[in-house]
Amino acid sequence: MGETEVRRTVETVWRMEAGRVVAGIAGIVRDVGQAEELAQDALVAALEQWPRDGVPANPGAWLVTVGKRRAVDALRRRQTQQRTLAELGRDLDEQVTPDFDAAVEDHIEDDLLRLIFTACHPILSPIARAALTLRLLGGLTTGEIARAFLTAEPTVGQRITRAKQTLATAKIPFEVPGPAERAERLDSVLEVVYLIFNEGYSATAGDDWMRPALAQEALRLARLLQGLMPDEPEVHGLAALLEIQASRTRARTGPDGEPILLNDQDRSRWDQLLIRRGLAALDRARTDHPGPYALQAEIAACHARARTPEETDWARIAALYADLVRLVPSPVIELNRAVAVAQAHGPAAGLELARELEYEPALEHYHLLPSVLGDLLFKLGRHEEARAEFERAASLTGNARERALLLNRAAECGA
Repeated sequence: MGETEVRRTVETVWRMEAGRVVAGIAGIVRDVGQAEELAQDALVAALEQWPRDGVPANPGAWLVTVGKRRAVDALRRRQTQQRTLAELGRDLDEQVTPDFDAAVEDHIEDDLLRLIFTACHPILSPIARAALTLRLLGGLTTGEIARAFLTAEPTVGQRITRAKQTLATAKIPFEVPGPAERAERLDSVLEVVYLIFNEGYSATAGDDWMRPALAQEALRLARLLQGLMPDEPEVHGLAALLEIQASRTRARTGPDGEPILLNDQDRSRWDQLLIRRGLAALDRARTDHPGPYALQAEIAACHARARTPEETDWARIAALYADLVRLVPSPVIELNRAVAVAQAHGPAAGLELARELEYEPALEHYHLLPSVLGDLLFKLGRHEEARAEFERAASLTGNARERALLLNRAAECGA
């Protein structure tokens, strides 16, 4: 295997195993920032040794073992925790021919769960949590995260550094919270994964409507959470939602990257494997009192089951949105409900609901409100009013592809 090929292998393994490596080290040093630095040392060691010695049979476990050894060495230098260090050092030093499989399984799953709850701690802002999660659990570089969120690389670097400093200063323990805190902390974890997916699925700014790599990272994290927390219905609800949403990826853009709206998509291009995975996850999420992600997944499932737009059960979708807004009051959800009501009961009924949201402060700069108003007005034959709304929506969006779509809609009204 050539040096270039080995380097690519190292990068691929790192992307897949970064979370496990950092988690395993953090389980020893109990400090997320230091754990990441030591994990990077293990990555450098792989880049130096694998081209010379060959790729090990279990490369992920190799990284975990090397990272743990670096952690033990760092603790020895600090001359602390003598008894624990002696035991850890003896265990690792005795591995002349390391048992790499055992190294991976040695409490790594527990440490990985602790790492997720630590990186997504509510003390951090949502965007800081997202950046730190992608860095620690996704193995993304600072440059990759910056490109994903269309942010300057130094800004992302500062956010990640400040996030790690905040966790250290606040002495946030490296642990899964107890039952009393878990619901709040789990909400924070799920919110971060959902934020990452949404930014990849419908980019808020830039030239591309979607960033599939970012959505794929979120989907990978959701699946990881399913394995780590199989008894949490909302974990499966989020996974179901992301699987079903991701199933439409191929159908959401045309040959030149232009957006294709839901009712205009070629449904034969929807990924049926992802839909089946999503529906299976939804079965595991169902309870007598479904959470917000499970309800959104039920809405996505209504679309997934419809072979044509005409077969969509819009009345059920409108009812699900009504349940969702009672659970999580939000003008954005109310706007989605207005769209569903328009589909189920006619554009006039939907327009009446949407008009009630025009003076919501939270929607003042939200481009989808005038976009929905424009669409409903157009369907009612009020083309001049619709054109004005589409133009207003185009002025509010930061995404170039979406702006072009809205301006085309406005032009149709004039025609």
